[in-house]
Amino acid sequence: MNNENFDLENMRQQMTTLKNKLNQQEIISDRLVRRSMKNEVNTIARRYYIIMAVGLFMVPYGYWCFVILGGLSIFFWIVTSIFMLVCAGATYYTLRKINDPNMMNRNLVEASRRVASAKKFEANWLFFGIPAVVVWFAWFMYEAYQIHGGALSNGFFWGGCIGGIIGAICGLSLNFRTQRQFQEIIDQIEDLTEYDK
Repeated sequence: MNNENFDLENMRQQMTTLKNKLNQQEIISDRLVRRSMKNEVNTIARRYYIIMAVGLFMVPYGYWCFVILGGLSIFFWIVTSIFMLVCAGATYYTLRKINDPNMMNRNLVEASRRVASAKKFEANWLFFGIPAVVVWFAWFMYEAYQIHGGALSNGFFWGGCIGGIIGAICGLSLNFRTQRQFQEIIDQIEDLTEYDK
């Protein structure tokens, strides 16, 4: 009888030790996932800072490139500058939703809501951004074609066309990558919060 009590107590101690180890692993796993999500958010934030800097840089650069170098109208440059500033502003608006260094250390449901809001805004932005870029690009081609007397051999015209295509490919791939990263963060948060229930 005494031997059975000893075995039973020994099993309880082993179960307690095992439970403590599992709890410790859960805490470590939770920290690793939160750190991974924070790294993803930081990567997106760095990308947004670069996009905002490019948008602001395009205002003076656009004047030199379009007006001085290419001979396009001042009105085209003004509209381009406004469009660049709107893009930088929209990027800043999205960045504010996710740019909290402690976001992943707090309530994950709130973090998920903020990331989902940023993801939705960026996806909806394409409904404005793509048509605006198409109109802008058509305007650019028209002005470049008119200024150089319809000479399709002009390097400025073809350089703009090639640059526009490369820019569209880069912009869409950045958007898809950011959307995928947002979704990965949301999925990781859902996994963590589901596990905690």
